[in-house]
Amino acid sequence: MKHAIRQLSQAPSIAEYQPCAVDTFISPAGILQLNANAYGLSHLTVVGSDRTEVVLAKASEDALNQAKAHIRETQAQLADYFAGERVEFDLKLAPKGTEFQRDVWQALLNLDYGQSCSYGQIAEQIGRPKAVRAVGAANGANPIAIIVPCHRVIGKNGKLTGYAYGLAMKQQLLTLETDKHCLDI
Repeated sequence: MKHAIRQLSQAPSIAEYQPCAVDTFISPAGILQLNANAYGLSHLTVVGSDRTEVVLAKASEDALNQAKAHIRETQAQLADYFAGERVEFDLKLAPKGTEFQRDVWQALLNLDYGQSCSYGQIAEQIGRPKAVRAVGAANGANPIAIIVPCHRVIGKNGKLTGYAYGLAMKQQLLTLETDKHCLDI
């Protein structure tokens, strides 16, 4: 299935990438923490991990309402994803990262449901074929798990590689996606 290329949202300033709203979502993979700013979802982490320590910014009532709306939409789409009814997310995403990290995360967004690739393939896709280790680091720094599908990156030998929330969760997500589609390695 080919889809329109989804884009990461750009906030006007670095400070505006800071989330101002938080909520959780109970999933089969664990309790997920969702953070958002007025421009989109900024973080999706697993509660109990060191990644859930996100400082919230003070925001106007309008910005806070926009952030909460992004979280509600994320919760609805995650429910569909875990029910096997959604293969593509349609959300505004606004993670803070370097230009290189954002290039890697954008490449991840272009991976179809049930598809996987290697760090080397991502490096090639972003035009930096020698930056395989840097791609791995950017993948590991991804603040929006599942939706920016870093779990779809596996070793070039086809084996699972590290995942911020453990290989068991990575395998669970890949299995969820491959129950409907053949894994494209």
